[in-house]
Amino acid sequence: MSRKHSAKAAPFDLRAQKLVICLGPGGVGKTTISAALAVHAAVIGCAVDVMTVDPAPRLLDALGLAPDSSEPVGVEFEFALDGIEAPRRTDATRARLRALRLDPKRTFDSIVARYAKSDSARDTILENRIYRNLSGALAGVADYMAMEKLLELAANPDTDLIVLDTPPATEAIDFLDAPRRLLELLNSRAINLLTAPNGIFKSQLRMVDVAARAVLTAFDRVTGLKLLRDVQAFVRSFDGMYEGFSTRAARARDKLRASDTAIVIVTTAESSRIAQAREFIDALESAGLRVSAMVVNRVLADLPDAAELASAHIAPSLRKKLKRNLADYAALKTREEVSLSALRDSLPAGAVMMVAHDLGREPRTIADLAEIGRSLRAS
Repeated sequence: MSRKHSAKAAPFDLRAQKLVICLGPGGVGKTTISAALAVHAAVIGCAVDVMTVDPAPRLLDALGLAPDSSEPVGVEFEFALDGIEAPRRTDATRARLRALRLDPKRTFDSIVARYAKSDSARDTILENRIYRNLSGALAGVADYMAMEKLLELAANPDTDLIVLDTPPATEAIDFLDAPRRLLELLNSRAINLLTAPNGIFKSQLRMVDVAARAVLTAFDRVTGLKLLRDVQAFVRSFDGMYEGFSTRAARARDKLRASDTAIVIVTTAESSRIAQAREFIDALESAGLRVSAMVVNRVLADLPDAAELASAHIAPSLRKKLKRNLADYAALKTREEVSLSALRDSLPAGAVMMVAHDLGREPRTIADLAEIGRSLRAS
């Protein structure tokens, strides 16, 4: 689908955002760009929290954190400025950087503890075998728990910006769709049925689906697990908490669509990645979500000056090899520029495209991340 983006789109300003969500396929350096944006925002004076929901611990490794950092942990970034001319800060005393990795099970437990009607209700839920086995494994639980954690971080008035590193590929779309799916679940007939009084529950189930009841009853009899009873007890134990879940899901949905939330697609200039980036844009637009920026990672450096090679005092054989290498590099750069042009044509109206140059090495330190953040520029 052809799109025309504004040639006068405003530069992407981290200080104007409250939430930056980084999306992209695996292998494009999305986690690195997320961390680099967070470090750069801290460098220019923002109080920043960066959270990863990607199960790979690369972001935590880059920031020097332990794998179990499920609560915000302060990250030292001042030393990353050695040899880097930092932008002038608006408020250097406010600047700070914290990072964490989402732990869905621990987040779910904390929500139960916070919103249960009583201590006994809390213990009933936490000790329920259905809850213990499924709270960290149910489809969508991790996605929604990330949203709960996001709301918790956003409620802190001392935080200027949250940078969110999402799962790769299509999982990221599922992640962004989690609030809507939870709202649908909470309003579904299944929840109403399972939370009904026991007699009404049996009557409704018998009238609605005799076959399903027969299968579940037989399963309970053979296994002795009493699954039907336990599932109903598990769902009913949340009585009084569903409205809170629904309210927070609606808040999370609104947060994703807020004017100070920026969705950033991270990609590289390979043709296969360009196709994936376009699919992301289409999927986000279908979901009613606005793309603010695209970051093209690992862009080749500018071509060296051929005149310097011609005037260099080197052996003819070496000059010949260097000319051949320069020609090959120029061909790669030309192909990359064609890809960048195609990506510009794919941008939605008002979105900005930025490039991050290839460091020539794997970024492993805060200084590396700071360098990437400083190099980001509009293309």
